[in-house]
Amino acid sequence: MEKELDLQKIREQLDQVDSQLVELFEQRMKLCGDVAEYKRKSKKPIFDPEREKQKRFAVRSLAKTPFNEIAVDEMFAQLMTISRRYQYQQLGTAKSRISEGFRLVECLPTAGVKVVYQGVEGAYSHEATRKFFGQQVNAYHVPSWEEAMEDVAAGKAAYAVLPIENSSAGAIIDNYDLLLKYDNYIVGETEVVVNHALLGLLQAKLSDIRTVYSHPQGLIQCQEFLSTHREWKQVSVENTAMAAKQVAQENDVTQAAIASETAGALYGLTALERSINHNRNNTTRFIILAKEPLYRLDAKKVSVCFEAPHVSGSLYNMLGHFIYNHVNLVMIQSRPILERNWEYRFFVDIEGTLQDGKVQNALLGIEHEAVNLRILGNY
Repeated sequence: MEKELDLQKIREQLDQVDSQLVELFEQRMKLCGDVAEYKRKSKKPIFDPEREKQKRFAVRSLAKTPFNEIAVDEMFAQLMTISRRYQYQQLGTAKSRISEGFRLVECLPTAGVKVVYQGVEGAYSHEATRKFFGQQVNAYHVPSWEEAMEDVAAGKAAYAVLPIENSSAGAIIDNYDLLLKYDNYIVGETEVVVNHALLGLLQAKLSDIRTVYSHPQGLIQCQEFLSTHREWKQVSVENTAMAAKQVAQENDVTQAAIASETAGALYGLTALERSINHNRNNTTRFIILAKEPLYRLDAKKVSVCFEAPHVSGSLYNMLGHFIYNHVNLVMIQSRPILERNWEYRFFVDIEGTLQDGKVQNALLGIEHEAVNLRILGNY
């Protein structure tokens, strides 16, 4: 007769095994600390992929069943990942820093400087510029986001103001690519509430409209309204305020622009419909860029970009460094690497400052395991 199993006794035995596992795990981590100290003194890298490969092969051979072989391999993969994270923390405690070149300042130098933004007067970028730097800012505009970045890189302007994401339409992906193309740094950010209106000539009526101009993001943000006028042709232009300017200049009663009422007033247009963006809390976040890597005493966010190795689980391992160092991740955005199909760069925003040891430890771990890591700014 088969002996009846006692679940409570089985659980008691599991508790004993688990207690032993925890004790052995802590012994292992102490040894990992010794390894970190040895590698620090000998200047050997923490990550040794060949050693890890050999170790996982060895422990798989100790398992007694095919299922356990796979499970043991997975368990030791995680154990070695945890070991690396602990060793990186030990290195961080030993004052190893990856933010050399960044300079801490009490406030950004703004007296007498030039600021560049994309578009024309009345654009949301213009509004963001005046919100961050004040109404009397010495600002000028250029036709494209890239020209704004070029002017900062060349020293023609001290700062550039670029939109980076919208709460309705999402990331402005072209500007993520520009962050890598130019050696400029994010030193600040500001937000502007987007309130789009349908702008037309003073004599125009809603029934006259046949063509609507706006920035692609503006068209996306007003799709619910535009879907009720499917007969209208939608045309993308470089900027919402530029759309308003174009409608005013062409003086065609059948044309309208989606832009702010501020832009409408500037170019002599009237609002045929107000607040046409479907998200009434629609907000665009703008970043402030400078040539020099500065960060203020009150900085609260760090932006970084890295490429993860093109192997299974690599992104998980990268993000794990934030978890183990209690660093809050607030945004992640991926962009394809043009020269390598199906491989991606990741843009990440985290809470904290480069003075924070936890942030340093997390970034140190990523730096050692990523294909590359670039700190885009602390602001």
